[in-house]
Amino acid sequence: MSEYGFFVAHLRFVAARTERDDPDVTAMVDQLQRISDAVENTGGFAVPVDKLDTAGRALAGLAGFLQQQILPEVIAAGNSTGERQVRWVIDTSMNLMSSLLARAESTEDHDPSESMVFKLPPPPMTPPPAA
Repeated sequence: MSEYGFFVAHLRFVAARTERDDPDVTAMVDQLQRISDAVENTGGFAVPVDKLDTAGRALAGLAGFLQQQILPEVIAAGNSTGERQVRWVIDTSMNLMSSLLARAESTEDHDPSESMVFKLPPPPMTPPPAA
């Protein structure tokens, strides 16, 4: 698994547990799955211009879920590595959401089949084992 395996796992976890009872939600879940596949293989991802808004909303939903549901549990368990990773996923997802939505606003003249490429920041550092 890539150095972003924890990020991919969070994306897939949320995608797998999200009800697809609405076309907009289904489109967002599809974007989370596409992003997770690309990140697993390349460490980055591309989003078609016509899906920028959907992908941005999907990442915002991921961040919100992790912030409200998962982060408190990780903190309560005293899992410092997990906490660093969850915080990284939240921060990175929100930063990506901002970039995706900003690009969505500025792509009116682009071909809808064109894709925008996004790179992830370096993953959080894992502290060395205690001596």
